[in-house]
Amino acid sequence: MERHGGCACGAIRFKITAPFLGIGACHCTACQKGAGGGANYVALALASGFSVTHGQAKIYTSKGDSGADVSRAFCPECGTPLWSEPAHEPFIPIKLGALDNSSDLSPGMHIYVSSAPHWHIIPDNLPAFPKMPPPMPPSK
Repeated sequence: MERHGGCACGAIRFKITAPFLGIGACHCTACQKGAGGGANYVALALASGFSVTHGQAKIYTSKGDSGADVSRAFCPECGTPLWSEPAHEPFIPIKLGALDNSSDLSPGMHIYVSSAPHWHIIPDNLPAFPKMPPPMPPSK
């Protein structure tokens, strides 16, 4: 299933050609700033299945709460947050709000909940981790 997205003004457009690896919400302080509020809701796309089809995003790189560099892409015209580029990862976290349609998506986990504001409700029925979740064991 191909998905498309972009910024509010239309200057940046992108497409995703592979299924999402997962949907989640990050509550780290860097993501709160990038999202302009509470959690940063993202869908993880394989980097190899993501491409920009129109325009050029502006990139801001800083240290994430993990200590690793993370680059955040946004529209230089309207300021819409679009995606992130975590260092040394094979995926791109796409902001759910940047997708043309995200009505069928919902978070499967919450991370960095130790940094979440007290007013942000985190459902009891979803996995929630104080920082990053533990690494997945290698598949056999």
